[in-house]
Amino acid sequence: MTALIRMRLAGYVRTGRFLAPLLTCLLVLGGFYGGGQAPAGEAYGVSALLLFPVFAWQTKLLLDAEPDVQRRLAVVALGSARRERAAGLLAAVVAALPLVVLALVLPWVLAGIQVHPHPGDPTLGSGIAVGLWAHLVVVAPAVALGGLASRAVTRAFGTGAVVLVCGVVVTLVLGLRGSPVWWLAPPALPVTRLAVRGFVLAEVAKLTAHAAVWTAAAVVGYSRVRRWRI
Repeated sequence: MTALIRMRLAGYVRTGRFLAPLLTCLLVLGGFYGGGQAPAGEAYGVSALLLFPVFAWQTKLLLDAEPDVQRRLAVVALGSARRERAAGLLAAVVAALPLVVLALVLPWVLAGIQVHPHPGDPTLGSGIAVGLWAHLVVVAPAVALGGLASRAVTRAFGTGAVVLVCGVVVTLVLGLRGSPVWWLAPPALPVTRLAVRGFVLAEVAKLTAHAAVWTAAAVVGYSRVRRWRI
């Protein structure tokens, strides 16, 4: 399975598909941090929210880079459709990590972080800690959403694009404060709100569990559809 993960990452890089998410990340974050300085937690929280659709889109691009016949051959080579599906999602997680590192480093390069917070604001250390968590906790739900929008599930580029856009919009709408069905969407907006307040262990644990459960449910759905459409 490790070899398949490396092959999919190599194919994603060699086809140049990685450039679009990378450039989007640079443009979006560059524009955001160009507006002035912000406390670390607030800046990183918004950054994680902005990158959520980028992570999902990148996952779709990575999974779509592999031809259908090659994907079926991978199932035969591994002897397990479950391992083939897992290899694709794990490859997408690995591909997201460089963007996470870029998002954590870029604001310091652009002087977008307040080194000395105002009185009453979370400390710099708390902001950095919650910012790192915020970026990592949105990766898995975004990868699961990208998997649901991939060609292996939707069969057509247009349908996949609709699934991806609708998934992001629903995530934002259901994540609004006071939504009665907030649990139906990954906690991208609640993560951002928490990051603004600083590192609160109980809330971090709650939102991490929410993201994990939502991701697990989405991966189960992805696996079942893929089982029907090998």
